[in-house]
Amino acid sequence: MDHAPAPATDDAASLAALGVRSDFDRSMSMIENFALGFTYLSPVVGVYTLFDTSLQAGGGPMIWSYVLAGIGQFLVALVFGEVVAQFPISGGLYPWARRLVGRKWSWVTAWVYVWALFTTIAAVATGAAPFLALLTGGSSAPGLTTGIALALIALSTLCNLAGTKLLARVAMFGFICELVGALFVGGYLLAFHRVNTLGSLLDPMNAAPTNGSYLPAFLAASLLGLFSCYGFEACGDVAEEIPDPGRQIPKAMRMTIYIGVGASIFACAALLLAVPDIPAVISGKSPNALSDVLMNAFGPMGTKGVAAIVMVSFMSCVLSLQAAVSRLIYSFARDGMIAGATSLSRVSTRHVPFNALYLSGLVPGAIVLLGLFAQDALTTIVSFAVVGIYVAFQMVVAGALHARLRGWHPSGPFTLGRWGFAINIAALAYGVLAIANILWPRMPDAPWYINYSMWIGLALVVVTALAYLALGRPHLRGNARHADAWLIAPRRR
Repeated sequence: MDHAPAPATDDAASLAALGVRSDFDRSMSMIENFALGFTYLSPVVGVYTLFDTSLQAGGGPMIWSYVLAGIGQFLVALVFGEVVAQFPISGGLYPWARRLVGRKWSWVTAWVYVWALFTTIAAVATGAAPFLALLTGGSSAPGLTTGIALALIALSTLCNLAGTKLLARVAMFGFICELVGALFVGGYLLAFHRVNTLGSLLDPMNAAPTNGSYLPAFLAASLLGLFSCYGFEACGDVAEEIPDPGRQIPKAMRMTIYIGVGASIFACAALLLAVPDIPAVISGKSPNALSDVLMNAFGPMGTKGVAAIVMVSFMSCVLSLQAAVSRLIYSFARDGMIAGATSLSRVSTRHVPFNALYLSGLVPGAIVLLGLFAQDALTTIVSFAVVGIYVAFQMVVAGALHARLRGWHPSGPFTLGRWGFAINIAALAYGVLAIANILWPRMPDAPWYINYSMWIGLALVVVTALAYLALGRPHLRGNARHADAWLIAPRRR
């Protein structure tokens, strides 16, 4: 657990002791670091993107997927907190996996996570288009949706290139707008437009088969919670841009779970209690429950105001995602682990990895363009993004357990003490079950390549990672430390 504050330390010297030299500017405060994680998690983006789909799949009880995912991800955040406290290195999952297990494991972890973040950026940018259409009164035709997504990614890239200070300020602005907006919209709906009882949050209605179990419907709807309860790891991706990261980042991660998941549950509950006819949504007769609720409650002009808040949330979410993946690419390249390492590890005079940022804009942009020609593009992209991130997460959680079994005793300012093993095992069990649920094929009538699209996407990413590893042997480049977590003696407290 957290220990009493220590005297101020030289963060550069602490990094040097880990064999790392940083070119970043430590200008991000703890609250701004939290805001980065919050806007990445983005309660509004998660709820507003998948509300209709999840409600139709599982009815009102789908809200409890937030609780289960929140508890599971809190366990993961505790494990991450221990690791980042000892290894506060930019790039998050990649350097953590490198120090916990080794070079090959970290290479595959980083490759999976990079592509998961690329697809997440594309998914979030694409998901913003209908809300901009609602705000402007325009259409949401595929071509326009693609153009809006590309413009959002380009704008986010420009903001990120401006430096850490602007990133932190935009994240704070996005956090304030999103939290205030979620509380206002949710509070207004509960006060003036609640038409359902609290019992509807426990009643599956016709989402449950007459003579069968409700569990399959709930598991199908739980993508809402699984998609919405991560983002806290972004706090660790910028570890070299915040003072005293070993103490501050674990706090920011936990705050992201407390406040972000709490806001998500509140916003989702308010919307559910304002849906006039939940059975009609489940049956498909009323497929646009979210827009119907907002229009009934706020009217055309008020709905535009809500859409404006949602657009700020989408923008700040893309910004935070890009910041996270660019730092991962930079950290990967700094260790010489990828083609173009010299270029991708360059840092601008504004202390940002500018070439890594360009790449984090170009690749998601290409995915958006590919989505223009794919059936059910948003659902497919979001689904792969979620499973990719969960797989990368669990590679770190499994890596932490591996290191513990080798004799690792976490030695940072935040540790779990005697509870470390139990929490690590519980976090791994949660993650494995979540991955199994995400990958479970649920469309037997669809073509096999649609029903198994997530399997195909995950297999493609893992196979390319292993092929690159075998043919290029990138893990042998550079001399950055690896597999040394259990060799570092615990500090005296």
